[in-house]
Amino acid sequence: MTLTDPVADALSTIKNADKLGKLECTVEPASNTVGNVLDVLHEQGYIEEFEREEDGKAGKYHVELAGQINDCGPVKPRYSAKKDEYEKWEKRFLPGRDFGTLIVTTSHGVMTHYDARSEGVGGQVLAYVY
Repeated sequence: MTLTDPVADALSTIKNADKLGKLECTVEPASNTVGNVLDVLHEQGYIEEFEREEDGKAGKYHVELAGQINDCGPVKPRYSAKKDEYEKWEKRFLPGRDFGTLIVTTSHGVMTHYDARSEGVGGQVLAYVY
């Protein structure tokens, strides 16, 4: 099976396991982008801990779930967002103002849209979670 979007596959795995009430799940293959997205999910309290395990191939992440995800998913295509356009994307992907988080990749790394707005940087919208 070939995977075309590791971020989408990771978010789908996490969302499905969370909906089933599982306490942990395995996300594979591991990539730096998926790891950065997991960092943001952890910082925002949507997942507990995660750990990368190398298995000779691409590796995988073991993720401890917090039961906090109502919905999450990738944003396709990855829209470019200017530093003053995050509110437009919030309205499109999140259910309410200041409810949930957009995950964006910027020249300063992967972060929430709140952090990107405060740093005054634009980027590409990778995913949403609430």
